[in-house]
Amino acid sequence: MSHTINVYSLPSLVSPDELIGGTVVVVDVLRASTTIIHALEAGAKQVQACLEVDDAKQMANQMTAEDVILGGERNGLPIEGFKLGNSPNEYEPHIVGNKTVIITTTNGTRAIAHCHKAKRVILGAFVNASAICRDLIGQQTVAIVCAGTDGEISSDDVLLAGLMVDRLQRHGDINFKLNSQAITAREQWLSLFALPVSLGGEPLEPEKLAKPLSKSLGGRSLVDLGLMNDIVDSARIDRFDSVPEVDTETLRIHLS
Repeated sequence: MSHTINVYSLPSLVSPDELIGGTVVVVDVLRASTTIIHALEAGAKQVQACLEVDDAKQMANQMTAEDVILGGERNGLPIEGFKLGNSPNEYEPHIVGNKTVIITTTNGTRAIAHCHKAKRVILGAFVNASAICRDLIGQQTVAIVCAGTDGEISSDDVLLAGLMVDRLQRHGDINFKLNSQAITAREQWLSLFALPVSLGGEPLEPEKLAKPLSKSLGGRSLVDLGLMNDIVDSARIDRFDSVPEVDTETLRIHLS
């Protein structure tokens, strides 16, 4: 039985129909994937992804005020009238615990919606990289879909895709067939972090990984906004051991 990993550096590089029947990992390192994981780990009952600001507000209005909280961003900045922005450290237990978080972002939630025809959709970030890789072992068809930034490829997402491809290929039991973007992503990751632990390779201190992340398209935008701490928080490899799963019909996200 053949096993395949396809990386798509932008959602626009794969049609929803091409994702039918497989497992998809949606990646938006800076910051939607990371933030959603933080929200769920902080005790949020679920996270509801929305495409538009008005859709999020309308959905919130249909729920009891104390049971819901609005979060997200447009162009990196908090949305007027929303309780939270898109910084991972905002999503603390005393704020989101036992609540439904309704979130809408410029890139990440659109990438999630784009993958709605897949058999299964999960969210990946550096903060749960090992959990995602363990989940994918044995999967026959895997697609890693990177959210990008404003329709352009962002290397922060590609680096995470490369890490996952490399770990899965080194697992030993399965030899995955890779598309060209998966090969390129792996090469980009290894070009930066191919050294053994004793010489500074994995596991990485967050500040070491944050440096190349801050130079990505998405990272430069956050640096310009004074949000370098968000990049460091997004670079904490394996902080969590959970796999958020998306209900492809409703775009509700919960821990599997």
